[in-house]
Amino acid sequence: MKSLRIVTIQGKWFETTAATNAWYVSEAKKLKNSGVDILVLPELYHTPYFPIEEGEKGFEWAIEKNDGLVSEWQNVAKELHAVVVFPFFEKRARGIYYNSAYVFERDGSIAGLYRKSHIPDDPCFYEKYYFAPGDTGFEPIQTSAGKIGVLICWDQWFPEAARINSLKGADVLIYPTAIGWDANEPESLYERQKDSWMTVMRGHAIANRLFVVAANRIGSEGNLNFWGHSFVSAPDGYIIQDLKPDFLGSSITEIDLSEIEFNRRWWPHFRDRRTDLYKDILKTWDTP
Repeated sequence: MKSLRIVTIQGKWFETTAATNAWYVSEAKKLKNSGVDILVLPELYHTPYFPIEEGEKGFEWAIEKNDGLVSEWQNVAKELHAVVVFPFFEKRARGIYYNSAYVFERDGSIAGLYRKSHIPDDPCFYEKYYFAPGDTGFEPIQTSAGKIGVLICWDQWFPEAARINSLKGADVLIYPTAIGWDANEPESLYERQKDSWMTVMRGHAIANRLFVVAANRIGSEGNLNFWGHSFVSAPDGYIIQDLKPDFLGSSITEIDLSEIEFNRRWWPHFRDRRTDLYKDILKTWDTP
């Protein structure tokens, strides 16, 4: 048995990076001496959701890998003695930007980096204008709290990303995300959209028999209303924790990694895979 305490911090944009970061740091430091093993922040936590529109000024939110925010959260990881998943808008070079996440070890060192692979381009989610497709691939990151597969928001709709991380030994899939309802859409779709979002990630938990963690933001920005519902799913898809849209703060969920082996013995999906039949998955689509 290996029990882990996982924290998601569900926050919002507080009008400036300084104020927003200060709130998240304050929430994290409240957890000192609580035995946290993994702490997860939402996607692009330190910026407004600027891809709601296209514009050159959006690039000004980017930070480089040696930015003060990075070192501050390395210190938070060290202070909490916890693994921290730190999403950020990364400026890699002139004109090259990524939607990224660092994973910091308990001592503040860098355990790994993931760059978002699937980049959306939809109304209010114009991310292709800002972000290059990630070049890190799907490699789970070994930490003292287990092997974690970090994926970011739009990645959550792609079962291939979850499967590859699982095949490479991930114990937990972690999805920092920023998703909400568009006020221009009918309210009748709102719950259906949120349910689809949760269901697809619960499906990854079930199909791969591992834990899934999603950290979302709340609040209104432009015509987007972020729906919160940061959650933790067990390997059978059971929702262990689900934070409501008005919840602002942190929540600890305890998980037992031995559930993964138990689930895979009773539901041996990996045993019954037919890799000899899967070559068509690499096709873009079937032509008429």
